[in-house]
Amino acid sequence: MVDVIRAALVQTTWTGDKESMIKAHEDYARDAAGQGAKVICFQELFYGPYFCQVQDSAYYDYAEAIPGPTTERFQALAAELGMVMILPMYEQEQPGVLYNTAAVLDADGTYLGKYRKNHIPQVKGFWEKFYFRPGNLGYPVFDTAVGRIGVYICYDRHFPEGWRALGLAGARIVFNPSATSRGLSSYLWQLEQPASAVANEYFIGAINRVGIEPLGDDDFYGQSYFVDPEGKFVGDVGDGHNPELIVRDLDMSLLSTVRDRWQFYRDRRPESYAGLVTP
Repeated sequence: MVDVIRAALVQTTWTGDKESMIKAHEDYARDAAGQGAKVICFQELFYGPYFCQVQDSAYYDYAEAIPGPTTERFQALAAELGMVMILPMYEQEQPGVLYNTAAVLDADGTYLGKYRKNHIPQVKGFWEKFYFRPGNLGYPVFDTAVGRIGVYICYDRHFPEGWRALGLAGARIVFNPSATSRGLSSYLWQLEQPASAVANEYFIGAINRVGIEPLGDDDFYGQSYFVDPEGKFVGDVGDGHNPELIVRDLDMSLLSTVRDRWQFYRDRRPESYAGLVTP
């Protein structure tokens, strides 16, 4: 198993149309590969605006099959670059059945599967129940060229159960692509994911878009980062206002160090937790 993984995150602004967003992310992927990155994750709903700031069925048109045309386009790029890719997209399973989903591609271009966002908010500026069904695929992990990875999407991060499920399934890195605005959640952004990385003893890549988009009046504050299982940021946190490609080296030997120090998985008491999941 590789001891150090060079990994990348993309935070960027809405360009105005789907094709130019896809092209921009192809360019980011090529740039990351040029810097030696072996895995990359894009932001939530990466090829569109964050349309959940309004409730308008016109935005259903952004949904597509997964796998489908965008997945296949990036499968070819993943194979060309030898890079694992996580593609957060708007999925149409069938007309009227829509999900907030991330496709996972291996470094040889193989489509490995997808994660569907499980926790769907419905608060001002985040009218997601209008657009998405709750995920129904559980909390899968994916065996990739860089090891076992998991995905959790945006609002999911407020719920500890999924973080733990991914750790129990052997995830070494979990990516959390997001679209989250300054006025609502910035006080949590550098708190929750580091705490979850410590509690579950793995690396987390947290991604947030930047800028003010035409559908809203609050800005997405970027500050994307990798955090290690000791809760320490790996390098600097991303810029709070500008697009940025974040490339960092993740020392995977730290996983064994931390798990030998803190036996959280050994000392769990699942038989005592039944009441937590009783409706």
